[in-house]
Amino acid sequence: MERREFQAESKKLLDMVINSIYSQREVFLRELISNASDAIDKLYYRALTDDNLTFDKDSYFIKLDPNKDTRTLTITDTGIGMTKEEMESNLGIIAKSGSHQFKEENEIKDGHDIIGQFGVGFYAAFMVAEKVTVISRSVDSEEAYKWESTGPEGYTIEPAEKAEVGTKIILKIKENEEEENYDEFLEEYRLKQIVKKYSDFIRYPIKMDVTESKLKEGTEDEYEDVITEETLNTMIPIWKKNKSELTDEDYENFYREKHYGFDKPLKHIHLSVDGAVRYDAILYIPESAPYNYYTKEYEKGLELYSNGVLIMEKSPELLPDYFGFVKGLVDSEDLSLNISREMLQHDRQLRTIAKNINKRIKQQLKQVLNNDREAYERFYQSFGQQLKFGVYSDFGQHKEVLQDLLLFYSSKEKKLVTLDEYVERMPEEQKYIYYAQGDSVDRVDKLPQTELVKDKGYEILYFTDEIDEFAIRMLMSYKEKEFRNVSSGDLGIEQDEKEKEEEKETEKEHEELFTKMKELLGDKVTAVRASKRLKSHPVVLTADGDISIEMEKIINSMPDDQQIKADKVLEINVDHEIMNALEQAKEQGDEHLKLYTNLLYNQALLIEGLPIEDPVAFTNDICKVML
Repeated sequence: MERREFQAESKKLLDMVINSIYSQREVFLRELISNASDAIDKLYYRALTDDNLTFDKDSYFIKLDPNKDTRTLTITDTGIGMTKEEMESNLGIIAKSGSHQFKEENEIKDGHDIIGQFGVGFYAAFMVAEKVTVISRSVDSEEAYKWESTGPEGYTIEPAEKAEVGTKIILKIKENEEEENYDEFLEEYRLKQIVKKYSDFIRYPIKMDVTESKLKEGTEDEYEDVITEETLNTMIPIWKKNKSELTDEDYENFYREKHYGFDKPLKHIHLSVDGAVRYDAILYIPESAPYNYYTKEYEKGLELYSNGVLIMEKSPELLPDYFGFVKGLVDSEDLSLNISREMLQHDRQLRTIAKNINKRIKQQLKQVLNNDREAYERFYQSFGQQLKFGVYSDFGQHKEVLQDLLLFYSSKEKKLVTLDEYVERMPEEQKYIYYAQGDSVDRVDKLPQTELVKDKGYEILYFTDEIDEFAIRMLMSYKEKEFRNVSSGDLGIEQDEKEKEEEKETEKEHEELFTKMKELLGDKVTAVRASKRLKSHPVVLTADGDISIEMEKIINSMPDDQQIKADKVLEINVDHEIMNALEQAKEQGDEHLKLYTNLLYNQALLIEGLPIEDPVAFTNDICKVML
């Protein structure tokens, strides 16, 4: 038996592997299974060029054997095995990857890509094992050898007995510690979970003897433990199959198996791309949102695989935030992985994949919008707010991508419509796309500010989500038509000469009254003026400038103490009977006019859903009028 020391650099790296490179201890099994799969692949490639070797795929497998009595977990493969020299090279020098060297020497390009690249995955075993024993016999040797180590102190190599070609790795599992439960890696159910999570699509069967309690034959209540060998992995991933072989039911079953959601997916997208970056993907657009979707706890991202091995449960780089509801996975052979196989060294490949995925998701949503409006509206009920956030975020950088996917309730159609549908219906003389903001469709429909626009026969989009107006302000226009709030100072509705003349006369006639009302209200409003938009209602609040009253309400309700103020204008309907009362109050003196002015102002606040500054004074004012 030869006792050998790891090189000084290898000792440091081994300590890093055990303590910091991997984020979860369970990945040790992923790494060892991936190495076992590599070993079988190597034998396959040798068989392609060596007439003395045959390769029957059905004869090759990976076997797990947990033993609670001896606290060992054994991983056996029927792969190419290692000679003594290969043990020394591959296991004695950390980060010396035999797989990487084999891959380069054989110029592997036919889709049976070798998984291992860096040669540190094997040492993840020391995260859970106090001793690691490797017994291997190479296809090129009649002799077997045993490599054994307890960690950074070094290792031994000695001859061993092994009849079959292949490798057996025996892990002596650590004893439990205060905060670490190592027993789980000896439990059959836990090993099955880990294999399903990380290695379900390894292309060779991963087997394990599983104990089940079954009713004893000939009895009614006596049970016995029965051991059967199970294959734990699926082996052939659905995304590697031809689309023609798969049905909608196959995709829906996979959606449920992966626990992407409890709903039935709205649509699926199956991609097989062989371009600058080769990858396969299956994406799902859900119909309903998870309960925590609009919370900080929700994590977006697609599962990321490299050659069928899960390397990242959530890869957020693959999805923009506005498509964060999409579920699914990407599997690529071209990813540049770091030594832990958990992160990428470069994100160029991911950016390429993400760009194409983004494009295909939009295409699919447009197709549903055009061909199955009812289904799209169900989707939009769940995720429309996310699309609007996408328009607003990043200073409107994504508005061109998303604007055609937006829906808003129409005052005329009495249903959700697209911006394109609205513009197509616009009369030739209409300058703007009009919208009104409020808490609900019913409330918006009753807003006094909508009267003139409706009277002109123009359609109004009803905004009922808080994000709506912010998104539209970022959008600014659609097909060269600007958006205009029905509460804005200028509605852009043309007047004939007679109407302009009448307006001037009205302003002159009531100038003194409105000036006095403005003085009484102080800085509560920036102006009091005759309304051009009111037909039946007596009063309304509108806003001059960029900040609307609804935006003021939303921003001031946020918990960051950021207080803003819209430039409010109190508009009076001069054709309403209330004008007679105001003129009489003016004649009776400031006290009477102040009473009526405050009542109208508070009435306008209530219409807008704004709080009255002094409810007691308001009720007292009502009583004064009633007396």
